[in-house]
Amino acid sequence: MKTPRLFQRKPAQIAAAQAVQLRDTSSAPFGALSGRQLTGQAEIALYRALRENIPLVDAALLKLIRLAGGFYAVCPDEAEAEALNEFLRTVPAGRGQMGAQAFLEAYLDSLLTCGQAVGEMVVGSRSGQIEALLCGDVASVEMIAGTGPLDMRIGLRDIGGAVRELPRQELLLFTPNNPQPRYPYGVSLLRGMPFLADILLKIYRSIGLNWERVGNVRFAVVCKPDEGVVDASGQAAQIAGEWSAAMQAGQAERVRDFVAVGDIDIKVIGADNQILDSQVPVRQILEQLIARTGIPPFLLGLNWSSTERMSSQQADLMTSEIAALRRTVTPALTRVCRLWQTLEGRAPNARIEWEVVNLQDEVEEARANLMRAQASTIARGTREV
Repeated sequence: MKTPRLFQRKPAQIAAAQAVQLRDTSSAPFGALSGRQLTGQAEIALYRALRENIPLVDAALLKLIRLAGGFYAVCPDEAEAEALNEFLRTVPAGRGQMGAQAFLEAYLDSLLTCGQAVGEMVVGSRSGQIEALLCGDVASVEMIAGTGPLDMRIGLRDIGGAVRELPRQELLLFTPNNPQPRYPYGVSLLRGMPFLADILLKIYRSIGLNWERVGNVRFAVVCKPDEGVVDASGQAAQIAGEWSAAMQAGQAERVRDFVAVGDIDIKVIGADNQILDSQVPVRQILEQLIARTGIPPFLLGLNWSSTERMSSQQADLMTSEIAALRRTVTPALTRVCRLWQTLEGRAPNARIEWEVVNLQDEVEEARANLMRAQASTIARGTREV
């Protein structure tokens, strides 16, 4: 009976050589988004992943938030100002949070990371007063542009993807970070960092893989059989078993020697390879990342020089950065204070004052004040003469 053609075995063919990459295909957290135009929630998720994977960036943003300092309200009436500041100290600001300062820290965190911050003033239906200050998630809201250049509404995106405008817009707070004509709703402080962060994580990942290969030593045992031996598989299996038993005894903290007969060569795999020096490229990338935040490196624990200290020029620049950050969030805090005054039946005339930022050395500042006073005295005496 002739075999059907369907079930006939085809002659064996020699497969062509193929290039095989014997490495882990997983990449850094930014690999899935590289080469794409990021918008909306994807961009926010990328910036949050950047903070989670690079502690230095997260520490820099937390430093900026802490350096922003505290604030207080000022009113023409001292009693009213005292009551308003008591409200700012005791107003609920979320789960386990109290005070407008806690709200400000969460607000600044969203502003620097996502490029925009959204908050809400919760007014009680019965009390008619501000019951809480809450910071919203900018990834779940959508900005709706109006007909005019200044008309902007805040909407909420539901599960189906539709955007509905929130009803009480006067109770919502919105602050963009460094708005631009192309990005009127603000840009993140971390913009420009993902490319460098991707390279940095690749370096760190390569260092980890190299230490896994070199740190966990692997041996190559080569047995050269004697002349005339046709089949050395039995001898190789015996040597392999004894070598494995010796290695396992070492893991159990027991001493066991390896004894074999013949010409045997034992080498450490990877001992001849040299791990690339990562200090220079890592420092170059970190310098770029830190320059984006404007914080001196030694404030983040990077002692690149043995004589690093904050000079007066660095302190002035840092103070100007903090002042700019304060000016960005001052309108939102002013709206909170003036809404409280309006609900209390008072004139909305409160303004925000910030605590003094002091980054100078006390001794140097005192010496500078003394020299200015001496110069003023000398100048006054010269005019009298």
